[in-house]
Amino acid sequence: MGIQLPKIIKRYLLSAANQSRKEVPKGHIAVYIGEKQKRFVVPISYLSHPLFQDLLNKAEEEFGFDHPMGGLTIPCNENYFMDLITSHLS
Repeated sequence: MGIQLPKIIKRYLLSAANQSRKEVPKGHIAVYIGEKQKRFVVPISYLSHPLFQDLLNKAEEEFGFDHPMGGLTIPCNENYFMDLITSHLS
């Protein structure tokens, strides 16, 4: 039996999403994903990854710099986002 890193990361991100809206650990950023605006807390190191930057560009095109949720709103499917962070960014 090996460690299944993507499952561990997914569990961490889901638990981080359930934290109080004001609790964002140092070195992390809150992002809101999908139509339901599900909150995820991700490391700021993700911001420099090309695939994440594509999402940021889409967010800028759709929302500009106005993010009323208090965090960064990213217009993408939750499942796509989970796949991205568990498969490509970890």
